[in-house]
Amino acid sequence: MSLSAQPVRLSTTAADFEAQFAARLHWSAETDGAIEQRVADILADVMQRGDAAVLEYTARFDGVSQDSVKALELTQAELKDAFEGLPEAQRCALEAAARRVRSYHEAQKKASGESWSYRDEDGTLLGQKVTPLDRVGIYVPGGKAAYPSSVLMNAIPAHVAGVQEIIMVVPTPRGEKNSLVLAAAYVAGVSRAFTIGGAQAVAALAYGTATVPKVDKITGPGNAYVASAKKRVFGMVGIDMIAGPSEILVLADGSTPAEWVAMDLFSQAEHDELAQSILLCPDASYLDAVQAEIDRLLPAMPRAEIIAKSLNDRGALIQTRDMAEACALSNRIAPEHLEVSSAEPHRWEPLLKHAGAIFLGAYTSESLGDYCAGPNHVLPTSGTARFSSPLGVYDFQKRSSLIEVSAAGAQTLGVIAAELAYGEGLQAHARAAELRLNNIPPMRGES
Repeated sequence: MSLSAQPVRLSTTAADFEAQFAARLHWSAETDGAIEQRVADILADVMQRGDAAVLEYTARFDGVSQDSVKALELTQAELKDAFEGLPEAQRCALEAAARRVRSYHEAQKKASGESWSYRDEDGTLLGQKVTPLDRVGIYVPGGKAAYPSSVLMNAIPAHVAGVQEIIMVVPTPRGEKNSLVLAAAYVAGVSRAFTIGGAQAVAALAYGTATVPKVDKITGPGNAYVASAKKRVFGMVGIDMIAGPSEILVLADGSTPAEWVAMDLFSQAEHDELAQSILLCPDASYLDAVQAEIDRLLPAMPRAEIIAKSLNDRGALIQTRDMAEACALSNRIAPEHLEVSSAEPHRWEPLLKHAGAIFLGAYTSESLGDYCAGPNHVLPTSGTARFSSPLGVYDFQKRSSLIEVSAAGAQTLGVIAAELAYGEGLQAHARAAELRLNNIPPMRGES
């Protein structure tokens, strides 16, 4: 039986649009109860038994048995050998992508990641000190597919931020190591790398073991077990986000070849069956053309079954009244990836408020952002772009406030602070401020 991909066809003018639209967008981030319990057990076991538990779960889930976790660590020589063993075209592509990602994040650091201070009229110094995290862990998926691009996107901004130690974990089912992933770790400057994955890898990074060092923050995507583990260890360590299925939203005015847009929809649908691809366009005939290209192109795609399942279950071709309404609808969705496939992309960009990354113009395919454009491809999903941002240098830095009050400043600020502290019933707070006044008043309540 031939495969068919039929994204639901909607129109914003239909009476039942809101109900159908809401039903198509719905996705629950709740993890299966059995997974949650299993993850809780693994985390507790790794916290208690450390390396022994990591070895046991790596043997059970990945089919890799070793006598020590040290044997699961990749040496810098292995990473370098993996890089040098790549075909020249892959080496060049990897280095070029790394250069662009590094350049973008260096510009990001200059724009928002510097310390600053000033003195007010009484000589008091106020400011902010920006410092990098000491040690971070990056999780790189290694199950159904390998993602060297994830290594670059997680390790390079950490490196640019000034993080001294970057610990990579990557599962290697049946012991199969992906040379591109190892080479990417070499190019990106990963400090140490371990061939462990799943909830046990997250636990090892969060708690530390005799071999795996404890980190300050864990970033990077993973399966439901990894997402659940990251959620559970948050608070003991920082995390980047809990990522949902991949998404693409295309705003099209009908000027881009329909084949290009159909393939852009495929580019997210091929990730997994829960991925979401949506096209918004005011031109009904263009939606027809894109559907025709979907029908024509699908049979030749290696991941055709995944694409078809994704588009049938979660895809949509939506006719809007005009491009302005399409932009408003996009803001409601707040997609991970947003393509403005228009002859006038800069006309519509000011109307777009919520998206993980915005790709302007017909030639800017989302896939370029995934690999080599420069901005980070770790993006908020499931509507969280309404309040969160792409992974960046700022995720690997922290800010400390600087306050140096002069003697003159203490005379003004001390009176204000004491008044408010007495109002809150915190006499020690008030008295600490008053003791620095030139004319020290008696503590309130004293005779």
